[in-house]
Amino acid sequence: MTFRYATTAWLLLLVLMTSGCGRVVFTPKGAPQGQPIALSPQQQQQLAATQHQLQQRADALDRDNQELEALLAQSRQQERLMRDQTVAMQQQLQATTDRLAALQQNNQQLAADNQQLQNRTQALTASNSVPSPVGAEIRANNTLLKPLQSANIEGVSVRQDGDTIRVTIAGDALFVQGSPQMQAGADQLVRNVASDLLANYPEHRIGIEGHTDSQTGLSGQYPTPHHLSVAQATVVYEQLRQSLGASPEQLFVIGHGANHPLVSNATPAGQAQNRRIELVVYPETTRRR
Repeated sequence: MTFRYATTAWLLLLVLMTSGCGRVVFTPKGAPQGQPIALSPQQQQQLAATQHQLQQRADALDRDNQELEALLAQSRQQERLMRDQTVAMQQQLQATTDRLAALQQNNQQLAADNQQLQNRTQALTASNSVPSPVGAEIRANNTLLKPLQSANIEGVSVRQDGDTIRVTIAGDALFVQGSPQMQAGADQLVRNVASDLLANYPEHRIGIEGHTDSQTGLSGQYPTPHHLSVAQATVVYEQLRQSLGASPEQLFVIGHGANHPLVSNATPAGQAQNRRIELVVYPETTRRR
C-alpha cells in the first residue's frame, strides 16, 4: 500500500507542475509574485520525458506491489495448509496411539487365554496319566474287534491297532480347517459314530485323540498344533458327554498335534488325511469286580 501512496503523490506533483495552456511555468522562491518563469519547448519536452519515466517507474512499482501482495496471499494460504496438515497429523498420531493401546490390551488378553489353554492342556494330560481304576478288567485282544456300522459311513474308517480299535473320522468332515469350530451337520456325524461305538463297547475306556497336519495355520489362541488338536478333541468329548451321556470315567482326551501323521504332509491330500479325530477303544474297562 505504501507504493501506491508514493505513486499518487508523484502524479499529483506532476499535474500541478504541468497545469496551464500548453506551457509550464513556476515561480522560484523569493521571486516577485506575478513574474513566472516560462520554460522553453526543449525544457518542456525534457520535463515530459521525465514525467513519462516517472509514470513508468510508478507503474513498475505498482506491478511489484501487486506481485508482493500475491506472494503474501500465497504464503498465508500455505501457512493455513501447513496448519491444517499439522492438525491432521496430530489426529492421526492420536488415533495410532489409541490403536496401539487397544492392540496391547488384546495381546494381554490373548496371553491370558493362551495360559488358560495351556493349563487346561496340562490338566487333561495329567488326567490321562492317572493309574487305571482299581479292579479294571483287561480283555483279550480278539474280543475287541466287532462289526461296526460306522465303517460304512463316508469319511469314517475302522481298524485294529494292536490292543486297540481305532475309529478314524476325517477332520475336515468335522471342523472348519485350523479351528475347533464344527462344520454344519458334524455333530450328527459324531453322534452316529459314538452311539455305534458305545453300543458295542459300553464299558471300555475310549480315548478321543486329536491329530493335525504340519501345515495348518495357527493363531494366538492356538499357538501350536497340540493346542489345536486338544481343542478339537475336547469338542468331540463334550458331544459324547452331552448328547450321548457317556461317563466321564470312560472317556479321556489326547492331543497329538502333528506328531503321528498317517501319510506324508508334502501334498494337500496327505495333509487332509492327517487331519483327523480318532476314537480309540482300549481293552481296559471301567467295570469293577
